[in-house]
Amino acid sequence: MAPDHRHHGRMTPLTPRPTMDDVARIAGVSKKTISRFINNSPDVSAAMRARVEAAIAQLGFVPNAQARALALRRSFLVALVHDGSDRGVREAVETGMLRAMEGSELALVLLPLRRGGTAELRAFLDRHAPAGVVLLPPLSERGDLAAVCDAAGTRCIRLGHDGGDSAADGTARTAMADLVRWLLDNGHRRIGLIGGPEDSRAARQRELGYQDALASRGLNRGPWLVASGDNSFTSGMEAACLLLELSPRPTAIVACNDEMAAGALAAAAGMGIAVPGALSVAGFDDTPLATMTVPPLASVHVPWDRLGHDAVMRLAGAASAPSPETVAQARPVLRASVAPIGEAARADLAAQAAIPR
Repeated sequence: MAPDHRHHGRMTPLTPRPTMDDVARIAGVSKKTISRFINNSPDVSAAMRARVEAAIAQLGFVPNAQARALALRRSFLVALVHDGSDRGVREAVETGMLRAMEGSELALVLLPLRRGGTAELRAFLDRHAPAGVVLLPPLSERGDLAAVCDAAGTRCIRLGHDGGDSAADGTARTAMADLVRWLLDNGHRRIGLIGGPEDSRAARQRELGYQDALASRGLNRGPWLVASGDNSFTSGMEAACLLLELSPRPTAIVACNDEMAAGALAAAAGMGIAVPGALSVAGFDDTPLATMTVPPLASVHVPWDRLGHDAVMRLAGAASAPSPETVAQARPVLRASVAPIGEAARADLAAQAAIPR
């Protein structure tokens, strides 16, 4: 039975919620001034703002988000747009975005796009009029999706995209080179790479970092030491199986994301190859998955959660929020999946080299 709000045997009327009219009356200003205050208009003076804030505190007034959305012709949704791949990056960005939204009117919605996707994105923007859109890689590399947002008047943040200069690309390329050089400095000479999608600029930059490191030691990777994946666990496992069937096989494998590196760990386990005793494995992005594998996965740390947080702050108009459009400084994080080349790996290399061709 619903409560009847009785008090001492008599009905107690519910206290009506304070309205903008009430706030305007207490503050001694017009309703339009209250609307400007709520919508963070610069036209409200500091003295007027203080009066309105005092009236709001006195009344316990809470602005109606739906009414604000109608007035602004914009909802308080922020869309995180992804292509369904690289779940670890998506979850890390989502965590950061939700942290930034705490206590605000903003709400997060996930929008997966199929290949192409411009018509689907356009329909979403027309239907929901979100406060902003955050594009995840590799979709953030696509100018056509950003153009759809521009045409709709929707703010768009392209995570991991540098807007045309080389800063973000150079950071990822350098970090991958640093990781591969650590393996080289610790005795590994046959290092395989599991690359990302061929149409991904980010994946190409990571492969270039791998090549830079080998070239700096006068080594030639050979095309047979590179296998392609699509950023998924399954593709990483399949690519690792191809690499591990080579003779002599690599003593280390570096993947262009953590999910494919986890697939490489699974492939090694299925083939009875000890990690890191006979094979070192490393990933890229340092998503939460990297600490959940056995052994924990070495990776290149990219602060995706912080980038997601900063994206929301920018969309919310926080002047102090740094731009998330350039990937922040990436750096290798060494964990138990990598080690200096061991005697087992050396012996395996020597034995395979001795097999007649």
